[in-house]
Amino acid sequence: MKSTGAILLVGGTGFIGRSLAARLVKHGKEVHVLSRSLVGELPAGVVAHQGDQGDLDVVLPLLARCKEVFHLATATTPADTVWQPVMEAEASLLPALRFLEYAQQFPENRYVYVSTGGALYGDAEFAAEQIPLAPISYHGAGKLALESFFGVFGQRYPGRLSILRPSNVYGPGQGLRPGFGAVRTLLERARDDDAVVVYGDGAAVRDYLYIDDLVSACLCALSGPAGTYNIGAGRGTSLSSLLAVVERVTGRHLKIERQPARASDVKRIVLDIRCAGERLGWAPEVGLEGGVQRTWESLR
Repeated sequence: MKSTGAILLVGGTGFIGRSLAARLVKHGKEVHVLSRSLVGELPAGVVAHQGDQGDLDVVLPLLARCKEVFHLATATTPADTVWQPVMEAEASLLPALRFLEYAQQFPENRYVYVSTGGALYGDAEFAAEQIPLAPISYHGAGKLALESFFGVFGQRYPGRLSILRPSNVYGPGQGLRPGFGAVRTLLERARDDDAVVVYGDGAAVRDYLYIDDLVSACLCALSGPAGTYNIGAGRGTSLSSLLAVVERVTGRHLKIERQPARASDVKRIVLDIRCAGERLGWAPEVGLEGGVQRTWESLR
């Protein structure tokens, strides 16, 4: 079947996928979403397909129809597989590799693989794309492996693949998930006046990226030169500072419950985003306090 210029989001029912789908539909695009479970409402106009990314009969017709493809599917977080490398391989690696095998039949398509910038570099200050990768979690190791596989695909079909490494993404529409999504969790605890579990001493530094800025980067990646790009705020915020921002925005005092630091957590990661600015013409627009304010208003 000849491509119609439609866009496919593999794993598009998650936080990032729903936000990206909504923006694409707003721009008048034909958007298809593939997911194992179609839970909750998708943006109006999105065509939903239930199935696994490794299902040949489901994937091939979609790749034939959709000229542009975002791979967003991920089944784990760093905390999920902290002691379970086999679970990481079975849940995340193998399904994505099956999809990649099918994608080889459609090398004329444009692919964007959304990886991670928070779990690949280990402890790093202003991490550029070229520095050695040093994940300290099995989740990060799985992302590194998938980047390598997708990278081979990109070498075989030059100009057809970009890899995005987003930092810690937050914003309206993000679901509450244990051990994941600091901003969403803190705002939930503030709203319900529940205790916040803080792992470590609060000095851990992260690069927090508002969802609308990531969506804009995804769109830039479709039209810009192929490559690997860090997508983040480009500045670090300690957990203690984030707690203070949440208290200012909500006007509520957070009750803190201290726990030991987790083995899967890096101490400091801030991304160097200059490459995305120079090659894609992209830059983040929403500051942390403004983004937290928007997220808080959406929860209220």
